[in-house]
Amino acid sequence: MKLDLKAAEKWFASQKWEAAAFQEAAWQAYAEGKNGIVNAPTGSGKTYSLLLPILIRESKGKGLRAIWITPIRALAKEIRQSAERAIEGMGLEFTVGIRTGDTSTAERNRQKKQMPNLLITTPESLHLLLAGKHNHQTFRHLHTVVVDEWHELMGSKRAVQMELALSRLRGINPQLQSWGISATIGNMEEALDVLLGPEFPEDLKTMIRSGTRKKIEVESVLPDTIEVLPWAGHLGIKMLEKVIPILESSESTLIFTNTRSQSEIWYQRILDVAPQMAGLMAMHHGSISKELRNWVEDALYTGQLKAVVCTSSLDLGVDFRPVETIIQVGSPKGVARFMQRAGRSGHQPGATSKIYFVPTHSLELVEAAALRSAIEEELIEERFPYLRSFDVLVQYLVSLAVGDGFYPEEIFPEIRSTFSYQSLREEEWAWCLKFVCDGGASLESYDEYHKVEIEEDGKYVVNRRRTAMRHRMSIGTIVGDGVVKIKFEGGGYLGTIEEYFISRLKPGDAFWFAGRNLELVRFKGMEAQVKLSRSGKGQVPSWQGGRMPLSAQMGMMLRKKLEESHSHSSKDPELQLIKPLWEVQEERSIIPKREQLLIERFQSREGHHLFIYPFEGRAVHEGMSALLAYRISLLESISASIAMNDYGFELLSDKPLPIEEALDTDIFSLQDLREDIMHSVNAIELAGRRFRDIAVISGLVYRGYPGEPVKEKHLQSNSSLIFKVLNDYEPDNLLLQQSYEEALEFQLEEGRLRQALERINGQEIVIKDLEKPSPFCFPIMVDRLRERLTNESLEERVKKMQIDLY
Repeated sequence: MKLDLKAAEKWFASQKWEAAAFQEAAWQAYAEGKNGIVNAPTGSGKTYSLLLPILIRESKGKGLRAIWITPIRALAKEIRQSAERAIEGMGLEFTVGIRTGDTSTAERNRQKKQMPNLLITTPESLHLLLAGKHNHQTFRHLHTVVVDEWHELMGSKRAVQMELALSRLRGINPQLQSWGISATIGNMEEALDVLLGPEFPEDLKTMIRSGTRKKIEVESVLPDTIEVLPWAGHLGIKMLEKVIPILESSESTLIFTNTRSQSEIWYQRILDVAPQMAGLMAMHHGSISKELRNWVEDALYTGQLKAVVCTSSLDLGVDFRPVETIIQVGSPKGVARFMQRAGRSGHQPGATSKIYFVPTHSLELVEAAALRSAIEEELIEERFPYLRSFDVLVQYLVSLAVGDGFYPEEIFPEIRSTFSYQSLREEEWAWCLKFVCDGGASLESYDEYHKVEIEEDGKYVVNRRRTAMRHRMSIGTIVGDGVVKIKFEGGGYLGTIEEYFISRLKPGDAFWFAGRNLELVRFKGMEAQVKLSRSGKGQVPSWQGGRMPLSAQMGMMLRKKLEESHSHSSKDPELQLIKPLWEVQEERSIIPKREQLLIERFQSREGHHLFIYPFEGRAVHEGMSALLAYRISLLESISASIAMNDYGFELLSDKPLPIEEALDTDIFSLQDLREDIMHSVNAIELAGRRFRDIAVISGLVYRGYPGEPVKEKHLQSNSSLIFKVLNDYEPDNLLLQQSYEEALEFQLEEGRLRQALERINGQEIVIKDLEKPSPFCFPIMVDRLRERLTNESLEERVKKMQIDLY
């Protein structure tokens, strides 16, 4: 097909832009009817590489012609602005609409009567459209689907949602063109297969790469003195005096923290030290109200704000051109995440992104050097796709049944065409169909699980209005922890806090939220009423899942940087600065080379300590430490408590651990690995925790109506009850089996654990007996204390330990 792209070229010229080679390549590939991925760095013009040919080809077309998927709502507004700017500039007839969770009922009703030509939406809202009546009519003119930020969706169940939605849309229109837009990930070719399906015709797919590298300058904010016995978390705030001048010298700055509680602390402490920032600084994270987040984004775009303290809520591609500087507080634990955040500055083609790294403890300076080298070597993480997520599949089948209904013989080949379900067997398909009809063998006697009915002609449909309504309100795969709304007594809405935190407070207690000092007035149902507090003190909320695990690429780079430190060959300013720490480490133990695994042990009043340093990240260490503790216990009756960080882990026992004997029995063996993991951890407990989310996604438990959610403890008890029933009476239930698979693969990272053990089996194992703790083991000891002490008493205890041990 020939596309006249002169209008696009003319409009680009009017904007004083020059089309990049990858943009022209994408325009041509789209014109030829190809499907694929546009891979280019942040701020290089990826959006217009697909938006312009779509607008030109589909202008004057009737009905819904193109769908643009965005993983976050904040991006939808920017995409619409970009589209409308181009439509006006090229003089096209084309309508653009947004449909997300924020879209008003009036706007949805307008869209029901007449869909826009281009709909910007989310994976969840697209599934809601598939669950609508007459969806064949809605999608009959659809020609193109673009999935933006595909790298961000990959490795999540939202990507599985997209695979299923695309399979249905291709079923409605076999000529559908599917495109993804992605920053670089380590497995780009696999990402293309996940988007299009493993059997997609080779002659119709393509990968458009920009061929340009984003220039990223990494500068660490270095402390004046180095703690040779470091511990995590406290150093960052001590660096404030060095951070304030960076804020003052920049027009606008994003300060990224890794957790919401950290952002609350940093926001408050900056105001304490630099009160002149009041009114020029804001905070942005996922628990703050939508209205406040929108205001912050708009104020940042128009240059009203000098600084915003944020979390991953501002990771993705909103175009904040006024942003000049990025500050990262603490290690982001991954190269791709760090590059994504750096790219928020210099957000235009050819511009250099500058990011300042603020360490939260001395050893994080090694991570800063590792990040810089990883960027130079383009060592970027892979995103592994979810496979065989039966919870998402059964939700999807009910969505189809709520909509126009479906015939299994028509839908089964579509589902098998996806990457996630290519191995789906006939008997598993039959199980899924039975499950959506009656809940399966263990639950078929309960009427609430009888959702889908089979009509005389074999069509699967949902006839009950209540079932359809409840299902539509439950569509999605993002299952957050139970949240409580925070409102002022007068009615103003501030945002949400997790139920487990607020339920610990009593009326009159003060806490910080959204940069305000608040006092709890009353807590009823799922709403907490508050008023402003004048105490100036209070607890900082903590959110579950705050700690991000170290990626495999970061672990590999850390081991490389340690070897450079060992040979004193490093030119990184961070590694040179922490020479005093290396000196103490070498005096008390060793700095391991890449072909060595270091094990340290010593005895204290607490007992016998054994430290092992694979440098593989917290998640892998969780599984490995439990595995080794179990295998040692087979040699000698022994119990050990476990602590860990991203660098290593500790086994603490009341008697010496027979590590030499354990090494003789090949303690790091891969033989019987899965069985030993299942024995070493509380597999039932881990699977039960995963099952809670699976139960919600699959519709086994109901989260409640808007404004009347089911309490977290009730949700947990309902899913726990079903989990126990299935464990006892239906062990072959596919959702139950999925919960065990997810616990192994995503919580304990069995795949990475297996690779780590393979690597360790080829290493020299060095055991060092210590008289005093080393800089490597000290932060792990502190992490164990952290579970028992508040921040204030922890800091006092650590100071005493440092004096005693140094």
